[in-house]
Amino acid sequence: MVDRDIIGLTEKVKIRGKKIIARIDSGARRCSIDRVIAKELNLGPILAEKRYRSASGKTKRPVVEEEIKINGVKIKVLINISDRSKMKYRVLIGREALRKGNFLIDPLK
Repeated sequence: MVDRDIIGLTEKVKIRGKKIIARIDSGARRCSIDRVIAKELNLGPILAEKRYRSASGKTKRPVVEEEIKINGVKIKVLINISDRSKMKYRVLIGREALRKGNFLIDPLK
């Protein structure tokens, strides 16, 4: 059996020393962070600008690479910067990060 860290639908993540409650979303490919938090944490440099499709339509978003810590596991991920001000969770963790961290999601946790 593969040894995996079990995480819930929301988890405290640490980005540049700041603890933030993030939504775990296996339906999203990449991580996403609110632009206000990204500016506050001085994330960058911007590596690319990618097109994204979401429920609110198609947008172009800047993408940065950053090390994040989830459940004690440090992983380097690509994060897109978007306006998440109207969302309940200002950080979203996607499949790429979940694979890198070898996490298993338990909705009851």
